[in-house]
Amino acid sequence: MRIPALAVVVAMFSVMVCAAQEAEVRALVQKYVDAREARDEAAVRALFIADADQLVSTGEWRRGIENVVKGSMASSRANTGRRTITVETVRMLGKDVAIADGRYEIVGNTDPARKMWASIIAKKTSKGWKIAAIRNMLPSAPGN
Repeated sequence: MRIPALAVVVAMFSVMVCAAQEAEVRALVQKYVDAREARDEAAVRALFIADADQLVSTGEWRRGIENVVKGSMASSRANTGRRTITVETVRMLGKDVAIADGRYEIVGNTDPARKMWASIIAKKTSKGWKIAAIRNMLPSAPGN
């Protein structure tokens, strides 16, 4: 009887750890959105690993933290609408890697709002969760 009870405890602990990590990844995505909205270059930089990259909906591929930050700040200046990323799923790919998928919208600078998808790959580092990569995509059909 002790082995099944131990298995239940281990399973419950694993579920709690996964839930905590998912919450941390969701918080990282929100910090990214907040830093972009504030146009805070230092805050954006602090969220990425050094060799991060970002593939944006125009097809531009920003490689390395400096190019990611420079491109993000330029994009925020050019597209002044309000950004949101509504995370729909977080999938743990390992104990220190996760992918967050969500709806990415920019409202207020175009009509209709610009609606995209964002996938954010997060890596747990000694300094907490950081962004390793971002993929922004335009849906193939309206409403998707």
